[in-house]
Amino acid sequence: MVDFVLITVLLMVLVLGVMQVAFTLHVRNTVTAAAAEGARYAANADRGVNDGVRRTTSIVTDTVGASFAGDVSGGTEVIDGHEVVVIEVRSSLPLLGPFGPSRMMTSRGHALLENQS
Repeated sequence: MVDFVLITVLLMVLVLGVMQVAFTLHVRNTVTAAAAEGARYAANADRGVNDGVRRTTSIVTDTVGASFAGDVSGGTEVIDGHEVVVIEVRSSLPLLGPFGPSRMMTSRGHALLENQS
């Protein structure tokens, strides 16, 4: 009986740790992919930066929750002589479950701006 309790406690800690790492990676990858998708959407000839910000916010809210879509901004930059759309998402990265302490993370998505003519 004692052996069972000791092994069960160790296994539970291991399983919960693996689940936490998976949750953290899921949030990070989803927010990064949403920023890239928002930038691609905003770079279309018939769209604008605000459309990309709204799309990014919508994707993050629908997939991982509104608390991770708190600060989404967009703009344009010139990189290597080409104008690109940049969507930036600043959100919390959960370190101990969805309700525990967290750390701030910034994800940026870039896309080459299509000609507006």
